[in-house]
Amino acid sequence: MTSYRQHELDNGLTVIAECNPQAYTAAFGFFVKAGSRDECDQNSGVSHFLEHMVFKGTPNRSAEQVNLELDELGSNSNARTGEESTIYHAAVLPEFQSQIVELLSDTMRPSLRAEDFETEKQVIIEEIKMYADQPPYGGYERIMEEFFGDHPLGQSVLGTTETVSGLTPDQMMEYFQQRYSPSNIALAASGNIDFDALVQDAEKHCGSWERFDADRTIQQADYQSGFVSLHQPVSNQQYILQLAPGPSYHDEDRFATRLMSTILGDDSGSRMYWEFLDTGFAESGGMGGYEYDGSGSIMTYLCCDPARAQENLERLLKLQQDARANGVTERELELAKRKVASHIVLASERTEARMFSVGSQWLTGLPYRTAAQIASSYEAVTLAQVNDALAKWSLDSNMTVVVGPCENLTAAV
Repeated sequence: MTSYRQHELDNGLTVIAECNPQAYTAAFGFFVKAGSRDECDQNSGVSHFLEHMVFKGTPNRSAEQVNLELDELGSNSNARTGEESTIYHAAVLPEFQSQIVELLSDTMRPSLRAEDFETEKQVIIEEIKMYADQPPYGGYERIMEEFFGDHPLGQSVLGTTETVSGLTPDQMMEYFQQRYSPSNIALAASGNIDFDALVQDAEKHCGSWERFDADRTIQQADYQSGFVSLHQPVSNQQYILQLAPGPSYHDEDRFATRLMSTILGDDSGSRMYWEFLDTGFAESGGMGGYEYDGSGSIMTYLCCDPARAQENLERLLKLQQDARANGVTERELELAKRKVASHIVLASERTEARMFSVGSQWLTGLPYRTAAQIASSYEAVTLAQVNDALAKWSLDSNMTVVVGPCENLTAAV
């Protein structure tokens, strides 16, 4: 029988777990409320840079020892940084629970040695250049910047070569001491978990961490609309990216909006699929929501032959306007519900996926819900709610960025 457990240490660190004694594996992750929206112009990219530095050694272990122990435990481990969080995670066999918790806990208090800092700085600069050379050639970073304007969500997760080059160890330590308070961190777990032992290990390895204020200022985004063309002559295809306003993760509209996005932009059977992919007008395309604290967005994208780009802009606008004017059908909604529910339930069979769900619910401040409860929220959405979402979140009022060899593309009218 699966059960949910939660405990808070005296210093504010939260320990949460979805325990399933029938699972064959166990997944663990430290979820930190620290991302690019917490940065400023002077330290842009520091959250992602710090993610790298966490694995470069601690007062107790060298970088080589950290990686060797992860291998010795047979772990599947990684880390990721986004606009609002940084997550360090690993999945292991249940018998290695105490060892992986001790190792991850140790890495969460890194040495931040100057020599490692300068070496890793070059690695990240190369990573920035690599992504700039890959499709859609910086288009995502540019559209986030244009759409969110001066809002912190418009800041690049990676930063720029200039901002990362200028970062110092002191700036990173200052940022660490602003965001990595135990009260700003949760240790999440899922699978075959011994929760009492997990709490004991957390107390032992994290209980001495000093607590401090790590507040985040939340402001509503002032969404921008417009059309930006980035000429990329080396590209063989044209990329069309659009961002329109969408619900935050506290907005009940998020359930109806996801179903709306599935109906219009899923990778199979959606309106965009039949309009662009099945007909050969585009190689790929889709739509999906991005929910943040206090703000949100809906992204639409197409990748196509440059010769079809202008026509596709017009066809996309027509599709969006038709959906808003005429709504979707009951049949489309039922199919979308099945897709979303199946995705949720199938993902729930993976221990790591449930760990991310549990940790993400803590990050957003939403109450814990099982996979079945989440699926039921989508099942409860009505046709009227989806059509209301279409009217509320106008997809045709957006920021559009086109990237590729075309030089004379214009906004669809």
